[in-house]
Amino acid sequence: MTISIRNALPSDAETIARFNASMADETEHKKLDLALLLDGVNGLFDHPEYGFYILAESGGETVGQLMITYEWSDWRNGVFWWIQSVYVKPEFRSRGVFTKLFDHISHKASTAGNVCGLRLYVERENEKAQRVYEKLGMKQTSYSLYETDFVLK
Repeated sequence: MTISIRNALPSDAETIARFNASMADETEHKKLDLALLLDGVNGLFDHPEYGFYILAESGGETVGQLMITYEWSDWRNGVFWWIQSVYVKPEFRSRGVFTKLFDHISHKASTAGNVCGLRLYVERENEKAQRVYEKLGMKQTSYSLYETDFVLK
């Protein structure tokens, strides 16, 4: 199977929104508001200073995605790229799609000049994903994530 990676375009917004809804349902059992989700996806295209999406394609079909957002680190005088909104269509899992997405982002980040590292968060119960991330060289940190969410209660 040949997998190609490309930057997402605004015309990909509906596919990205559908993938995000599927991911939220599958991993967190959350039903997201599709109109709000589509506005959120388009919001990133409207504000590239927040981040970007990349897509994996095979045979002309979009089969996976991830989103990068930015976090400034004053300790490192650089930017962390946060990997988010990871989704691979079920029939394409365990076929190297995420690895290809990760390798692409890892190379792009390591050559950008201002990126100090990659980060992501994962559900505690998603042990399969954790094994994949560890296999790719990522390490679990000593931090726990806390939040106040004003939108998704």
